[in-house]
Amino acid sequence: MNSFLAGGELSLVSTLRRIHSREVSAEQVTEGCLERIANCEPQLHAWVRCDREQSLATARQLDARRNAGEALQGLWGIPLGIKDLFDVVGTPTGCGFGPWESGEACREEGPLVHRLRRAGGVVLGKTITTQFACFDPPPTRNPWNLERTPGGSSSGSAVAVATGMCLGALGSQTGGSIIRPAAYCGIAGYKPSWGWLSVEGVFPAAPSLDVPGPMARCVHDLWILEGVLSQAETSEVLGRLFAQGRRPERMGRLRGRFAQVASSDCWEVFEKTLGRLAQASLAVADCPLPAGFDTVLENHRSVMLTEIAAGHQERFRDLRPHYLPRMAGLIEEGSQLRGVDYVRARQHQRELSQEMDRLLETWEILACPATPGGAPGPETTGDPTFNSPFSFCGLPAVTLPMGLDAQGLPLGLQLIGRHHGDRELLLAALWCESVLGPLAPSGTR
Repeated sequence: MNSFLAGGELSLVSTLRRIHSREVSAEQVTEGCLERIANCEPQLHAWVRCDREQSLATARQLDARRNAGEALQGLWGIPLGIKDLFDVVGTPTGCGFGPWESGEACREEGPLVHRLRRAGGVVLGKTITTQFACFDPPPTRNPWNLERTPGGSSSGSAVAVATGMCLGALGSQTGGSIIRPAAYCGIAGYKPSWGWLSVEGVFPAAPSLDVPGPMARCVHDLWILEGVLSQAETSEVLGRLFAQGRRPERMGRLRGRFAQVASSDCWEVFEKTLGRLAQASLAVADCPLPAGFDTVLENHRSVMLTEIAAGHQERFRDLRPHYLPRMAGLIEEGSQLRGVDYVRARQHQRELSQEMDRLLETWEILACPATPGGAPGPETTGDPTFNSPFSFCGLPAVTLPMGLDAQGLPLGLQLIGRHHGDRELLLAALWCESVLGPLAPSGTR
């Protein structure tokens, strides 16, 4: 078993159950994650900063409150990581940008971080993001193979969860920045519908596309985190500890570009995975994509780069030497795009989103690989083209492990639901997870 992954098999749900039954305390769980950080961080580089003393103080306060008779909340004692695009009180929001990494500490934080704390989550610190959530490779390494990328831009969050350095983490996605690193690191990731969760307190990349969301060991953990982040009642969140999932009526297999671009071993694992779901009485059939899908990648890029360039124009002019090469290239390219092309891309976004919503009235859930294959080398963050179309349309997506490629690297099954059908999608993914079983750190099920 990979030593980095050996401590990463504990799930949020199983740990929360143990806290509820008093098998472990919040302090003990937090100590365990901090020990994992001490052991793994020198090689993996997942964290911008981790506040050991503050984390332990928070955990001890939670234990004292419980001993005083306070009712447990939905994440009581669960150690969490926060991508360094999110404002967290007491720390700077660095965004992977040199001049900001030692900047002024935040005095306020957005609603998502506040909801995690209010539910009893222990915020360990900030996880590494690629610069401004774009494509320059991070120092973070994939725990399955140190010569491979963990993906981006939520690189540190994915690695911290995969190795048990925390039990859940916040990431964000503009193209594929939750789904891709989660798949590459063998964990579960949830990209909500656009607008499902607040982006307040999150540094923007492209506002028409940006979505914050959680990453965790398994879909069941994501189901708990979604409840907390969307402000479900505490009783409902705690009831989710015993959720069973729900088998969807129909699942549409996406071929086209996905079948053409995926590696042969990735597509073989995908087909076998759908075959196992079909054996469990799920109706699976090929689903044709709308004609507008042909230009989705070009139009996604136009919207993303125009909005990135607009957001960075003045800062880029004043602090150009601090921008990494690929980030600088995106801004320069976006600055050259014509307004008419942006307007046309946004019109295509609206039209294709409507077409996909109509498609999902029939198919309920769509499926394709989360990535074209296993994680490539560290000179890249990987190919987001299997994720960008669904970010463009604002659709929710979930990835869960489906097996390994020929090199023994994780592959993810990506499931897509209708806009604002997030909870139905997560319940369907939870059912799929119950059929497929978790991917162990050894690569076995």
